Amino acid sequence: MIRFIVSRFVQGIIVIFAVITITFALSKMVPGGSVKNERFISKEAQKAQDEYYGRDKPWIVQLGLQFKHYATLNLPESEHYKGRGVDEIIASGFPVSATVGGAALLIALTIGVPLGAYAALRPNTLEDRASTLAAILGVCAPSMVLGPLIALLFGLKLRWFNASGWFDSWDWVLPAFTLGIIYSGYIARLTRGSLRETLAQEFIRTARAKGAGEASVVFLHALKLASLPVLNFLGPAAAGMLTGSFIVETVFQLPGLGQFFVSAAVNKDIPLAIGLSTFFAALIVSFNLVVDILQSVLNPRIRLHS
Repeated sequence: MIRFIVSRFVQGIIVIFAVITITFALSKMVPGGSVKNERFISKEAQKAQDEYYGRDKPWIVQLGLQFKHYATLNLPESEHYKGRGVDEIIASGFPVSATVGGAALLIALTIGVPLGAYAALRPNTLEDRASTLAAILGVCAPSMVLGPLIALLFGLKLRWFNASGWFDSWDWVLPAFTLGIIYSGYIARLTRGSLRETLAQEFIRTARAKGAGEASVVFLHALKLASLPVLNFLGPAAAGMLTGSFIVETVFQLPGLGQFFVSAAVNKDIPLAIGLSTFFAALIVSFNLVVDILQSVLNPRIRLHS
């Protein structure tokens, strides 16, 4: 176990530095810049800005400085949000995204797992087809369409919640519900397919032959094994939900990480773009490690090795 965790930690460090390199290279290919986009700026001021942020140095030196910032955990200053460090910006936006993403994850599991299990236990019936149709609709519904519809119905028509903004303690409900509905479709389809496959295996027939009740067969034997594909999906999905959906945060005007990522791309804020990409990569690496450990607990046949 210790060897596996150390091995994954080293692999995660390599992945993170690869993300820094790729994000830096892509950012350099984008025309314009955080200062060049300003119309009325003198050449002297632009030169001073380039020297301050190190943009006048060769690209390999700039990349080395980025590596140094993250190796020493001393994140650089944003080029667009003057006077604010990248770590400060992430710390200000992540609680909003985490609140919405955490609630969306609970909603997705609460809807998706029972819906998929219900469909799997009644194959080729009207209930199965209805559940599958509902899951497909959830998967196919674009967030840019579903979000405004939910905001229109519950925010503007019924006035149960604020249609946008982050002002009240319940402003997470509508964006979390939007994200949860979308991801619940994926979870329902995975649960249905995995549970149907598990129920057809030999050990399930053996358990039934020994007199085990249907509830015991489903919840103590089949569902435990059928949850493994769902766990695999939840690794990157949970990281995506916790860091915020860019479209959902834009639709509901939330001050989460999504707006900062869009701002970093629009204003060519390379330090902020690298910081957000690195933070997202670190979350994915961490969640995948947790998923691997949980899989070994749920299925003893899975052995962790480096």
